[in-house]
Amino acid sequence: ANRLIPTVLLFTAVDLGTCTRFCTRHILFHITQWSSTEILSTDYGSTYERMNDKVGSKTVLSYLYVCPTNKRKIMVLTDPEFESSILISSDEGASFQKYRLTFYVLSLLFHHTKEDWALAYSHDQKLYSSVDFGRKWQLVHEHVTPSRFYWSVLGLDKESDLVHMEAHTPDGNVQYVTCRALLCSEPNREYPFPGYVDINSLIVQDDYIFIQVPTSGRATYYVSYKREQFIQIKLPKYSLPKDLHIVSTDEKQVFAAVQEWNQNDTYNLYLSDTRGIYFTLALENVKTTRGLGGNQNLDLYEVAGIKGMLIANKRQDNQVKTCITYNKGRDWRLLQAPSSDLDGNDIHCILPFCSLHLQLQMSENPYLSGAISTKSSAPGIIVATGNIGPELSYNNVGMFISSDAGNSWRQIFEEEHNVWFLDKGGALVAVKQPTVPTRNLWISFDEGRQWTQHSFSSVPLFVDGVLVDAGADNQIMTFFGHFSHRSEWQLIKIDYKSIFSRKCTEEDYQTWHLHNQGEPCVMGQKQIYMKRRPGNYCMLGKDYSRILSAESCICRAHDFECDYGYERRGDGNCRPAFWFNPSTVSGSCSHGQNYLNSTGYRKVVLNNCTKGVKEMYTARKQQCPNRSPKGLQLTTKDGKLLPPWGDSLRTNIQLDFGDGTAVSYSNLSWTEEGIKHVYKAAGIFRVSALAENTLGYDSTTLYLHVTCPVEHVQLLAPFVVIKNKEVNISAVVLPSHSRTVTYFWWLGNNSEPVISLDGSISHTFSSEGMHSVTVQVAAGNSILQDTRTIAVKEFFKSLLLSFSPNLDEFNPDIPEWRHDVSRVIKKSLLQEQLLVAVFPGVPSAAELFLLPCKNQSENRKKTEDELEKASDIIISALNQNLVEFELKPGVRVIVYNTQLTLAPLVDSSPRHSSSAMLMLLSVVFLGLAVFLIYKFKSFTVVCEHHSPLTEPQSN
Repeated sequence: ANRLIPTVLLFTAVDLGTCTRFCTRHILFHITQWSSTEILSTDYGSTYERMNDKVGSKTVLSYLYVCPTNKRKIMVLTDPEFESSILISSDEGASFQKYRLTFYVLSLLFHHTKEDWALAYSHDQKLYSSVDFGRKWQLVHEHVTPSRFYWSVLGLDKESDLVHMEAHTPDGNVQYVTCRALLCSEPNREYPFPGYVDINSLIVQDDYIFIQVPTSGRATYYVSYKREQFIQIKLPKYSLPKDLHIVSTDEKQVFAAVQEWNQNDTYNLYLSDTRGIYFTLALENVKTTRGLGGNQNLDLYEVAGIKGMLIANKRQDNQVKTCITYNKGRDWRLLQAPSSDLDGNDIHCILPFCSLHLQLQMSENPYLSGAISTKSSAPGIIVATGNIGPELSYNNVGMFISSDAGNSWRQIFEEEHNVWFLDKGGALVAVKQPTVPTRNLWISFDEGRQWTQHSFSSVPLFVDGVLVDAGADNQIMTFFGHFSHRSEWQLIKIDYKSIFSRKCTEEDYQTWHLHNQGEPCVMGQKQIYMKRRPGNYCMLGKDYSRILSAESCICRAHDFECDYGYERRGDGNCRPAFWFNPSTVSGSCSHGQNYLNSTGYRKVVLNNCTKGVKEMYTARKQQCPNRSPKGLQLTTKDGKLLPPWGDSLRTNIQLDFGDGTAVSYSNLSWTEEGIKHVYKAAGIFRVSALAENTLGYDSTTLYLHVTCPVEHVQLLAPFVVIKNKEVNISAVVLPSHSRTVTYFWWLGNNSEPVISLDGSISHTFSSEGMHSVTVQVAAGNSILQDTRTIAVKEFFKSLLLSFSPNLDEFNPDIPEWRHDVSRVIKKSLLQEQLLVAVFPGVPSAAELFLLPCKNQSENRKKTEDELEKASDIIISALNQNLVEFELKPGVRVIVYNTQLTLAPLVDSSPRHSSSAMLMLLSVVFLGLAVFLIYKFKSFTVVCEHHSPLTEPQSN
């Protein structure tokens, strides 16, 4: 049983043979000398036939394809440098039929269920379809993006011959197109996403379809769940992805790797809800490894056979450590190192200072096992290359194995090996890495505790790959490699069936309970597996059952992860992130409808726990509250005006189109069609909308005119100015245009704008108060606008602030962030203590403005004294470090007083002419108006006594 008798097949050629395509049953070798010879085996390498005798001696072949649903059907492509033909066999290569092609095939895609259906992609970006296994081909679509075409998914698409593809339009844009394979003329095409998409962004996978759309310079991602309408993917607001990859979709949710704005060689791992819309953070700073082709590979491994189990390499404090989760990323922990080495010596490795670290790269050669290997038919067994120490290292590595799903580990080799599972995981075979020639292999029947050495070659061989078929009737391994870098290829077939003396019976099995450090409930259930007893030399067979029983557990806290918009704090509870306002969820629904009121938690997808805390943590269905109109907006699309939606609480809408036409609507709701209005003259029109019901009203204004493409405009204006003092206002337009750009400046309540061709103007405000300034930038056929609010006073006082140095590291540098920060500060300042919790901040400095309240400028001396008292109180609080920001859980930023600036301040100050973001808030503070402004890419908060002020739109 321990003796393996290999069969050696030697193919001689002047040049090295190149294996073009492998299948475990079909093996095609292409051997080149001054002519081409192809040798095919259909019996796992036992016998070979010269294909040239069947297809013609002058035919040069390039690729072999085996139909995935019928292994007897084979397609072979000729080398397009000689001819463009396809050879078809329906009898495993016993005979071939040759058909000429009018195009060169670059790749083939077979249908999931229909064995005769295939898609072919040509060298000139055309997609063809065949329903008779390649005998006849029909053009589907031109200008298709490579590798972005997909067959229909069973149970989701109505037609089994539906094709999803990413196609280019004549003007260079890209669209998502669907049509039937044999009926794809323009009238029969559909465009599921209404608009253009980014190139190479279409993914059709399981229940989901993903596309990417550029918006204002940022990538925006959309998902369709079970072919429903596309919905924008919701990542945490300030993740601001530079890059996003779909990792997997096969467990009723989406794993996505996101490289955020402040990451270079790491990605964050996010998990979605079932619909793939709302994503929450599972693990930060996952390491990446650059592959041979330059692609970034994520150091994340999904353990086969055990639901919810993942292993990842995380970068933390300039070290990379391996961690493991048993509940889809809800909790992670380090790996416990083995207690002893191969010689039985004790290993003193204490968590968290020392642990086991694993290399998680998948092999780019599909015929080598890679650095880590698991198999669904052998649950709990993990074999990987790794090291023991404080961090992951690629020096002094060894091979390690776990038989209990990562709870404990043993070392099995001191050098790197490729390890394969035989007989559905009942046995393991190991061979040294191909960089080292070997004549031996090692086999273990007791999950790596003992290994038996066998010789498979009389001369040491560089093993380039192994073909393994674990079928019940054919226990065959096929090694291929070479004796030296200049020698011929060697092919060695090993039939290991004789190792097993019999088939396994019930007495050969034992039960194994899956657990996580003694916790029997994993993903909400107790799972008992059936394994072959270590050391029993019996064959498992086809009827081997892996899971013996699975019993649901009572739901506990670790069965629930934080819901979208919530973050786990140091005490383990999920609380709203600073940018997330839970009340906005109810505000997005209409009167009479229902919405799910989140508790801050959501059950881990595919977790099977029941009862317990399930009801307490599950979102509750509640009726939408009555509310007054709020957040009124007007937009245009395709030449139609889209008004805001109302609800059934008798909301009335009045629209003034700005050209003398006004209309009223009763109980108007938002619709895709919008409202059409024809303007008879060109120009600028001020369109206003007023919405009102019994609870209140809201209004908004939209300026319409014809423009040219402009992606971004930012209005730069001082925040506080002196009455009757000239002030400079400017606008920055991105990207820069060589053509003329027209600027329209709306100052205060003026009914006509100031028009200029220069990006700056000077203006003098003659009255105190809050003055709105809007700039509109027109270039060609597009227009963008930005608005700021300027406080005009006779006099004021200010304080300069600074921050602890860890603030700038987390700066996303976008206006939305400043808006959210201002809301958090407003909420905090209403409390007795000056404690502010915020997200990563941009500014290196801030300025706190103390302004006299309305009607207090007349008694200037008295008001100046009050400003002085207020300044002293604030300085005292700052000097006592009472003002601080919680950047993220556990990281705080302290605000300091830098300098006192005597009022009045002049408008020409560089600090006052910076691009401060204006946010108006209301707070009571000694009867005075308090203005907090971040300078130099900063956020601004304005707090005024008595009535709250309006918050302008952010750019």
